Order: sequence, then structure tokens, then C-alpha cells
Amino acid sequence: MKNVRWITALGGYALLMVAARFFARHAATSFSDVMFTRAFAAFALLFAPLWFCGFGAAEPLARASKVARIAAAAPLALPYFAFSFGTPDFYWRAAVISIALPVLLAAFVALTDLPPRMTWRDAAVLAIIVAAHFMKWVNFWPAPAPAVFPKLFLADIALYSFLVGRRLGGMGYSLIPSAKTLQIGFREWLFYFPIALVLGEATGFIHFHASVLRLSSVVAAILITSLLIALPEELFFRAIMQNLLERRLGRYGGLISAAILFGLSHFNHGSPFNWRYVLLASVAGIFYGRAWRAERQVLAAVVTHTAVDVVWSLWFR
Repeated sequence: MKNVRWITALGGYALLMVAARFFARHAATSFSDVMFTRAFAAFALLFAPLWFCGFGAAEPLARASKVARIAAAAPLALPYFAFSFGTPDFYWRAAVISIALPVLLAAFVALTDLPPRMTWRDAAVLAIIVAAHFMKWVNFWPAPAPAVFPKLFLADIALYSFLVGRRLGGMGYSLIPSAKTLQIGFREWLFYFPIALVLGEATGFIHFHASVLRLSSVVAAILITSLLIALPEELFFRAIMQNLLERRLGRYGGLISAAILFGLSHFNHGSPFNWRYVLLASVAGIFYGRAWRAERQVLAAVVTHTAVDVVWSLWFR
């Protein structure tokens, strides 16, 4: 079974990289051939931890000693070196940050045997990652690097710190699909959809526009949304944050708290404080959280999140 799992993981990763290269090559008109190759290599390295850990790649690392688990966080800096090393835009200060941040955060939660519930160390690591995102502390990839690179880098750090460094249980970080997982994901989307229609119309957040799209456009929207938006966000807010908060506040307290924090993370979309986006995202977060906790599988939440965002962006935005 392990061989089948790894063949599936490698084959899926290869197909995704071929698709990503095809779409990116047609969209990245500002890249020279050399910079496109560097950017694509950096993207492949950034996405690899999120993908392969979903097929069990973190298990051997999680069994290693504390020192080994901390040291193994350093290669998370490789994407920055792949993109910038040997160019005029390479800076040693950024290189040091790209190495030190994952190593220090992993060490902060790995050196002490922490209880299953949320601790001040967990809160500090999560707060640093959030601050790094909003304050753009890791936006050190020079232009024209894609804007998603810092987000993927922080997602890698969060995944590694809690899955390998802290060895947090119950995350459900698996990308192996099952009928039950897909059923739960689409079920929660169906529950949320009528609520979103009512709230969206009442607040003026949604605007329906009938359109017939090419299949390639829909497939591209699904792949981009699921892998670059839903997966990093559900990892952070459900597999880590809701997981920890549930052990402090109970099932409903953890669900609601994580949903509100998820909604607030969208405050600056389109205006200084977009209360409509915050409201709809908070309510959506409840259904993403329900999808995750049904079987404690992050993929179920990713399915719900992807369905919500794709339908909204293609027909209601």
C-alpha cells in the first residue's frame, strides 16, 4: 500500500507541475526564460511540502529526535535560493530570514513537550505567522515573483512547525481522497450555499452574472483555488487553529472562534475594513470547520472551501 501511495503522490505531483507550467507559461508574459525557470523551480519547491506531507512524507521526520526535527526545517528556505541566488536581487539578509524563521518557530514548539491543547507557545507561533503575512515580513522574493510565494512559504512553515516540530495530533492532514471525504465536503457546501445567497444579496456582497465558461477555465479555477488558496488556509485555520482551540474551548467554542478569526483575516479585501467579506467568510468558516471536524480531515474542508470560492468567483463576484 505504501508503494501505491507514493506512486500516486509522485504521479499527481508531476501532473500538477505540468499543468502549472502550462498555465504559467501562457500567463507569465513579463518573465524571461531564465527567470521563468527560476520561478517555476521555486514554486515546485514551495508546493512540495504541502503536497507530499499529505501523503505521509512527514511521518519519518516526526519520529526523529528534537534536534533533527528542528534542523530539517532549514531546507524550507530552498525556494528563495532557487529563485534569487546568483542574481542581483539576492540578499543575504533575506536568505538568513528564510532559514531562521522556519528553524526558530519549529524549535519553539519542538523543544518542550507541549500538551494537546492550545498553549502560549502555539499562540505565539500562530501570531508570528499571521504578522509575517499581514506585515509582509517574508515578501523578499524580488519582482516579478508571483504574489502567492510568501503565502506558500508561510504555509510550509506552519505545516512543518505543527506536524513535524510539535507533532500535533488530530490534524487530519491527508490529501488522499475518499468517497466519504468528498461527500462531507460537498454536503457542507450545499448547507452553506442558500445562507450565502441570502446574506450576500442582503448585504450587496454578491452579484450574479450568468455566463457559460470553457471547461479549461473551470478546471483552472478549481486547481488554483484548491491548491493555492483553500489548502493553505484550511491547514492554518482548521487543522491547526481549530484543532488546538477545540481542546481549550470545546467543540463549538473552537469551531466558532476559528471561524471568526478566519473571517477577520479577510478584513482588508477591497477596502480598509470590508465588513461584508468578514461576515460572509466567518459564516463560511463555520461550514469549513464542520467539514474538517466531521472526520478530522483537512481535505473535506478544502472541498467545501473550493466549491464556495469557485462558484462565487465565476458566477457571483
